[in-house]
Amino acid sequence: MRPISYILKARSSRTVHSTTPDATVFEALRLMAEKNVGALLVMRGKEIVGIFSERDYARKIALFDLSSRDTPVSKIMSSPVIFVSPGQTNQECMTIMTSNRLRHLPVLEDGELVGIVSIGDLVKDIIAELEFSNDQLVDYIHGGHGVSDSQTQQLS
Repeated sequence: MRPISYILKARSSRTVHSTTPDATVFEALRLMAEKNVGALLVMRGKEIVGIFSERDYARKIALFDLSSRDTPVSKIMSSPVIFVSPGQTNQECMTIMTSNRLRHLPVLEDGELVGIVSIGDLVKDIIAELEFSNDQLVDYIHGGHGVSDSQTQQLS
């Protein structure tokens, strides 16, 4: 299993979208829709104070009879935030996500935010690893004796 740092480096964009605790839920939802993301980190300066997800909205606004236009994100965000380090493996992150019922994990290195991974990112990475292993087995079965140039590039 590859470390999470590999997944972050492989992305086309390393942008982490965030909002502030005082932003309204409506403003946060608009940003999520605009950026096509399922969660936003809630930041006070460089400090992560929470995470706001579609699940938070679905379970807390309607059930508590709140207005998304008047309710601050801080009132319904999930906190404290569970995070991982870049050296942790895909499998470790999947275990954390499954046991805590999470879909997003911020990645911190030396206390500094370096990215965020979603369950979709982890699944995509697992599929890529399985396809690579499958290609190697097929090549071996058909008489190949080594790793092709394209497979070598995938490893690096």
